[in-house]
Amino acid sequence: MMGIGAFSPLERFMGREDWKSVCDEMKMIDGTFWPIPITLSMIEEVAKDLKEGQEVALIDGENKELMGIMVIEEKYRIDKVYECKQIFKTDNPQHPGVFHVMSKGEVNLAGPVKVLSEGEYPKRFKGIYATPEETRRLFEEKGWKTVAALQLRNPMHRSHEYIAKIALEVCDGLFIHQLIGKLKEDDIPADVRVKCIDVLVEEYFPKERVIQKGYPLEMRYAGPREALLHAIIRQNYGATHLIVGRDHAGVGNYYGPYEAQEIFDQIPRDALLIKPLKIDWTFYCYKCKSMASYKTCPHPDENHLLLSGTLLRRMLMEGSPVPEEFSRPEVIKILKDYYQSL
Repeated sequence: MMGIGAFSPLERFMGREDWKSVCDEMKMIDGTFWPIPITLSMIEEVAKDLKEGQEVALIDGENKELMGIMVIEEKYRIDKVYECKQIFKTDNPQHPGVFHVMSKGEVNLAGPVKVLSEGEYPKRFKGIYATPEETRRLFEEKGWKTVAALQLRNPMHRSHEYIAKIALEVCDGLFIHQLIGKLKEDDIPADVRVKCIDVLVEEYFPKERVIQKGYPLEMRYAGPREALLHAIIRQNYGATHLIVGRDHAGVGNYYGPYEAQEIFDQIPRDALLIKPLKIDWTFYCYKCKSMASYKTCPHPDENHLLLSGTLLRRMLMEGSPVPEEFSRPEVIKILKDYYQSL
């Protein structure tokens, strides 16, 4: 993410002062707005032999590929519980972001990074994976002045389709930007999600006004703070607006349904160039016979089919029939084939 410019202007793993400032004030010590610490952790056994000023290789832990090099400028320890409470609003290890932070090494290394490889992403997600430079060029070629980014970590269902089309009504183009990094174990793999989005765009969208790409971030499930990080990333990719729906980047019941929207009103006005497109909770209304939200539909909840990726996964795993109002049949077929293959 640093090497391709998706984390711009960040070019290093954060030192202790930046870590503390980001946790406390959502900005680095030089004043750069940043909502979540980006740190590199080591176990004590490895860190004790490393010295400040030393150049080290950064190796992918899974395929052992050389990803980059870093000059160590600082070694330090942090209060992980404090970080979790500030970023995730909880230190409950059941929260996947908390679990990840608490399972990391005891010592952080800070310093500038020189990235040498983009790993498996360009080859594995050919045509989907893109850098900020590439998407900015695409938007410019299409003449789009306003671009709405839709963050996705689930297959695109009727609720996503509805809010995406709301954005298309007010922006020149739609940038479907899905996360192709690591997710929770029960989340649907990226290659399956790509197929779902492909068929949906092919059948139900004006193709000349939609671009689908992916980026190599790992979810943190940090709710409001992660919504701000997603905004910075989409700003770097060239989007002018970020669609922020109900419980953006949330998990469980750790955040209120609209906290990720409200936080955009709590940051300095000049913190971001990108603007949020805040969209209410969407559902299918059997009385309206259409998709709707609480802002547009007058009917009581018993007329509503609330759409949830978690609920859909449960229905697919149990082999229960999925209402067409929940998701397009072409998408359901792809997902059924995936779950039957497990």
